[in-house]
Amino acid sequence: MTAGVGPLAGVRVLAAEQMQALPYGTQLLGRLGAEVVKVEHPTQGESGRGAHPAMVDPWGRTVGATFLRNNLAKRSVGIDLKAPEGRDLFLDLVPHFDVVAENFKAGTMDRLGLSYEAVSARHPGVIYVSVSGFGNAPNAAGDHSPYRDQPAYASVVEAMSGVYEWARRPGEPPRPNPVGALGDISSALFAVIGVLAALRERDRTGVGQQVDVAMLDALLSMTDVVTNMWSLGVRPESPMHLILDAFAASDGYVVVQIVREHQFERLADLVGHPEWVGEERFATRAGWVVHLEGTIRPALGGGLSTRTRAQATAELGAAGIAAGSCYTAPEVIADDHTSVRHMLVEMERTDGVDEPVLIPGNPVKLSDLPDPADPPGARVPWVGEHTAEVLRAELGLGEQELARLADAGVISPVDGVPGRPRDPADEVAP
Repeated sequence: MTAGVGPLAGVRVLAAEQMQALPYGTQLLGRLGAEVVKVEHPTQGESGRGAHPAMVDPWGRTVGATFLRNNLAKRSVGIDLKAPEGRDLFLDLVPHFDVVAENFKAGTMDRLGLSYEAVSARHPGVIYVSVSGFGNAPNAAGDHSPYRDQPAYASVVEAMSGVYEWARRPGEPPRPNPVGALGDISSALFAVIGVLAALRERDRTGVGQQVDVAMLDALLSMTDVVTNMWSLGVRPESPMHLILDAFAASDGYVVVQIVREHQFERLADLVGHPEWVGEERFATRAGWVVHLEGTIRPALGGGLSTRTRAQATAELGAAGIAAGSCYTAPEVIADDHTSVRHMLVEMERTDGVDEPVLIPGNPVKLSDLPDPADPPGARVPWVGEHTAEVLRAELGLGEQELARLADAGVISPVDGVPGRPRDPADEVAP
């Protein structure tokens, strides 16, 4: 889908954003039809452009993997928000948009004069969404998180959610697990939910509001294994009363999960041991775990080892047992599911490499819009390439004023000539 097409057509988003915790969410809004205008530094762009691995744009500037993942379906406007005139330009743009979104460190927008209060004074109906490590807005009692002023990346809030310690093996330190930046993506998704709810409320009341998402809150809501299960008496050293393990097939590994008694009965039949169902040692889920290595694995693994992953998962699935192949990256890319569901977008590279960059597709499928694939030739925006276009259309700025602002470094060059590539040292959030 493109802006102007889809259920969010007509919704306009002005996003001062960086890295992933918000950009993933705004690109999803864009792919559902919203118009997303991204505000970033006029010559350097946002910090996600400096992430590695990377390609380069037609002018040799870095375009990092983080930026590539999160910025289809957007336009880029280069404005220096630290410059007074840049701040004024941003505020002048605000009344033209439904949503203002930001994910700087808590308090940054306040210091720039772009707080919710300042923005809503210009546009009382605005939906103002903030994503930060520990929250911007106070609670009902007026209290802020004690960590409010600390910077955060996904790994920081993942650690503070308790999930790393929960999974730590005895005698070893915790192992950060960058599984697609869970802390970032979960925060972005909750931001999207908040924006949609606030827009619906505005439709009903005419009143805008602030949507405040803390990355740590997002992780706490998702890592029930830590708090919810602890409250029910489960401890990290406690055995989980289920079968959840990898078993070797002839061409790799298959993950099998059995959590219900009827699934265990089907497993027993499948491996030729229906008598297990009546045996006391398998009468409880705890018994499954106790006898996994000595009895169940040899019986199941012996059969799987002579089958390919595809054959094994097909047989297990036919028996009503949840199982999946452990795929490598090339296998994920080549998988028929990935193709049928339009879950990869090919973006042509601009640095002489023949193979395209692969960007995740839109996972939201709607029945009245059956093909969510991005149009051929879709790409991320180059730094500030839409600056003049947006400022002309929204604010009526003439060529002389645009040139003056560009010469002063307030906006991106009107002629599109780039500035210096972003230094990796610039990746730290402000």
